[in-house]
Parts: sequence; structure tokens; C-alpha cells
Amino acid sequence: MKIGVVVFPGSNCDEDTLFALEQLTGKRPGIIWHKDTELGSVDLVVLPGGFSYGDYLRSGAIARFSPVMGAVVRHVERGGLLLGICNGFQVLTEARLVPGVLRHNTNRRFVCRPVHIKPATTHTLLTRQLDPDRPLQIPIAHGEGNYYIDEDGYRMILDGDQILFRYCGPNGELADEWNPNGSMGHIAGVCNKERTVFGMMPHPERASDALLGMTDGAQILSSLLGLSSVEM
Repeated sequence: MKIGVVVFPGSNCDEDTLFALEQLTGKRPGIIWHKDTELGSVDLVVLPGGFSYGDYLRSGAIARFSPVMGAVVRHVERGGLLLGICNGFQVLTEARLVPGVLRHNTNRRFVCRPVHIKPATTHTLLTRQLDPDRPLQIPIAHGEGNYYIDEDGYRMILDGDQILFRYCGPNGELADEWNPNGSMGHIAGVCNKERTVFGMMPHPERASDALLGMTDGAQILSSLLGLSSVEM
């Protein structure tokens, strides 16, 4: 699988993402600059975390209009895979490539700490190899991660099995005390109807190496890449 990682002004997780993917695949992904208008021959595009364009206006609102996004949309229209992590997820919602919006955390603070999430479906490439009963420890780092969608939209993503992950406790329990940002339905990630575009607020690339103290993120990335096992 050929992978490209988009770099916007203000991206700060691009190198982390490149490193994690290289560790898993043995090959360094290509770098796609925000001014590029073509992606080349890639199968998977990743929009990494960070503060694209300084998070002015709304997080992801300016990046959505970067020249590269036209090529990203065409990639999706051709059936290509797209993963947005944290700020990348915010860009996806701004571009309407996944349903819903991401609002300010209910406590109005930037939250940066490990949390637990569990898969809400195994019917996507990103989650197909995960145990739905096993919580994963993945860090978050965001001020606008409060996922919201109207009632009709919520029923739509429920009926379409489009919720990827929910925030939970260490034993998998769903409760407000384990929801770090107030997200509707404890939602930590969603996909599009076609199951080719994936957005998630937690950072799997920051939990993909034993030196980081967390390796559950490697399981998520390995599932997307179709790798049968992860050796840490």
C-alpha cells in the first residue's frame, strides 16, 4: 500500500505519523505538501494532527481550502482511503468528508492525556482486526474534540454503523466521567458511508512504540494497513 502524509503549515504530528507508519511497513511514506495539487499514485492519504494554519477561525477551517484538498477530494471520489487524526479529523468535518462537526470541549480547556476508547464497529478497515470488548489506551491532545451531529444525523450514523470508536473507562464502561470533551454518544471517531474515509480525535501514532509507553495505536494502524500482526 502506497501512503502519503499531508503537511499543512502548523502540522506538528506529521513526523510522528511518518515514523509510526514506517515502523509498521518498513517503508517511509511520501510527504504531500499543502500546496500540491496532485497526490501521485497513493492508496492511503493521512491528514495528521497539529494546528493547521494556527487553528484560526475554527480548527481545520482554513486547511479545508488548501490547494491539496481538491486532490484529496478527488482521491476519495475514486475510492481512495483517507485517515484524519485529530486536526486531520477536524479538516475532514470542515470538508464534509465525514458527517458531524467538532466543537470546543465542554470544559473549554485543551485536554492532553491518555484516554481509553473501544471500537464501536469491526466493519471497517480501521477496526476490522480490533477486539470490540478490549479498551485501547490512546492519547488525546485537543481543544475542539467535542463531536456533535443533529438527531437525524445521529440516527443516520447509528443505522449506517459509521461510529468507529467511543470514549470509555479502562474496563470498557461508557459513562460521562470517561468522556474527555463532551462528545455526543461518547464518539471518538466516525467514517463516511462508503467506509473509505476515517476520522478520529485520539492519536494512534503517539501510541505505536514501546518507547512511548503505549502500543495500542499500532493495532489500529495495522488494521488499516492490513497487517496481520504487530511486533513491538
